[in-house]
Amino acid sequence: MSATSSESEGLVALPVPGVTVSAVEAGIRYADRLDLVALKFDQGTTAAAVFTRNAFCAAPVIVAREHLAACDSMPRLLLINTGNANAGTGAPGIAAARRSCEEAATLLGLSAHEVLPFSTGVIGEDLPLAPLVSALPTLFSALSPEHWLRAAHGIMTTDTRPKAGSRRFAANGRDYVLTGIAKGAGMLRPDMATMLAFLTTDAPIAPSVLDHLLRRAVEMSFHRITVDGDTSTNDAVLLAATGAGDGEVCEDPESELGRALGEALEALCLELAQGLVRDGEGASKFVEVDVRGGADERECLDVAFTIAHSPLVKTALFAGDPNWGRLLAAIGRAGLRDLDVNGVRILINDALIAEKGSRATSYDESEVAAFMQQSDLRVIVELGRGQADARVWTSDFSYDYVKINAEYRS
Repeated sequence: MSATSSESEGLVALPVPGVTVSAVEAGIRYADRLDLVALKFDQGTTAAAVFTRNAFCAAPVIVAREHLAACDSMPRLLLINTGNANAGTGAPGIAAARRSCEEAATLLGLSAHEVLPFSTGVIGEDLPLAPLVSALPTLFSALSPEHWLRAAHGIMTTDTRPKAGSRRFAANGRDYVLTGIAKGAGMLRPDMATMLAFLTTDAPIAPSVLDHLLRRAVEMSFHRITVDGDTSTNDAVLLAATGAGDGEVCEDPESELGRALGEALEALCLELAQGLVRDGEGASKFVEVDVRGGADERECLDVAFTIAHSPLVKTALFAGDPNWGRLLAAIGRAGLRDLDVNGVRILINDALIAEKGSRATSYDESEVAAFMQQSDLRVIVELGRGQADARVWTSDFSYDYVKINAEYRS
């Protein structure tokens, strides 16, 4: 398959048999900006999705959940708008989400419940249906297998660059492809996945297997990132399988096809998730927080996220300041019961900073300060309590983060 039409900015997004894609300028919030995207699937496509756990979930989340259940996890169209989240809009927002699905379904000869709506943008403002509906004929006439990168641009809000990627995989003597796009740069530490992510494959996969594989991949990728600790009202990640690549339908996640897709999915989800962090609002550093030697994975994650969410740690990272006392304080307040601080070791990259409850005798501040000027950093914490480990990925806090979010509705 050729990827030339979807290749740009170092990204390659391979066409997926059974999927056509489009993005147009509808003027939903801004002029001259791609803001309405469609992914259309061949009949027989199966899908699974996970959504935000935010109690104030947006109208499109509510409707997409309903429609996914009503179509027996076999949707035909994803309709995605940016600029307006259609969140905090009550009953009128739900009616608007349903109306957008009805209008799209009528044009394509589908049932309304075969259309899943997704929105991202400003919260608390009514979704302007007129420009959205007016743009639908143009959107559908432009559907093409090649427009993945255009769609990746079309789902952006405060992102500075698109996120897209593909993986090829093989099973049972057949070759398949997996392609995905994602958006998000702030409000990132969801209790679900990411702001928005859409992945498709031509492998024939039962919905229950898709659900299992997706949740497992999300747990090790989108669930392990944070930019600011906030959770959006609109988070969603969807995985669709068209079956256009032929073969028997996979009913077992541990079968050859299930394992092959699972490996490709986990790798692509991690790539997309880390891409979101690298493009975090105002971010200048990409930071891996690696916590080892925990009694269990949960306490490793508690320590990792306490560090990654700390404004004091994140501002020190931005300044390139090896203020290791902030790391020490974050570990100490992570809630670990009976933590022996004398057993904890802290490193930045490979430089030992603290051990036995105080600064390491080998600590060289000039060496660590040099490390902290790099765009990629690794914070390692050794707890000395067991064999568990966990990693999360985060960014720093810069002046631009405040500026971007202070002016977001301007």
